[in-house]
Amino acid sequence: MPDRLSVVNPVKPGERPRTPWIVGVSGASGTPYAAAVLRALLAAGESVDLVVSRASRLTLLDETGISFRDAHWRDDLRAWLSRGADGKPGTFSVNIDAVRHWSAGDLAAGPSSGSYPTRGMLIVPASTASVAGVALGLSKDLLQRAASVTLKEGRKLVVAVRETPLDGPTLRHLVTLDDAGATVVPASPAFYAGATHIQDLVDFVAGRVLDAAGVPHGLYRRWQGELGGGSDRAG
Repeated sequence: MPDRLSVVNPVKPGERPRTPWIVGVSGASGTPYAAAVLRALLAAGESVDLVVSRASRLTLLDETGISFRDAHWRDDLRAWLSRGADGKPGTFSVNIDAVRHWSAGDLAAGPSSGSYPTRGMLIVPASTASVAGVALGLSKDLLQRAASVTLKEGRKLVVAVRETPLDGPTLRHLVTLDDAGATVVPASPAFYAGATHIQDLVDFVAGRVLDAAGVPHGLYRRWQGELGGGSDRAG
């Protein structure tokens, strides 16, 4: 039997064979985290299947002023990924040719089936509603369905939960996901890397999500076992 990662998805004429990471963006605050993860995946040469939930489109509009529309998703995605965490447009230049977008309401999409090979899935940011939906196996939209498929196929699922405080039901749902094989990564920035800008804090969380997925990146300064490194950079 071929290795799971050696299997590639069928492609349309002119497309290269691809085994993508699914990136699900839920309605929690933290769209800059998703943007940083997407940019880093593309920079690492990975292909991406993107699912933007209905609720996340409201959050994206509120946090960036960008309307994410299925019919114009390429233009909207470029505008989103070009923005820095401070909201400044044109901060980044990104090639999105390796991205395939699936509507959140399309339950017949490729990622809804286990026979559609992927490397795994990253939910960033993950709302408490999406956490509950995946933990309970509700499959109310493509994001939840793709996550359930990822778990049942034994692929990597990383859940970057962004909520505070966490109540009892959410904590129990997170334990359920951990028991099922998912990796829970709270969106909690650290300061030892010498952050001097909001983008540094965002990139740290994005980097930890990619660490959990096993994707190489250079988003933050790693701990080297020496005190003072962060303060030297900040100074």
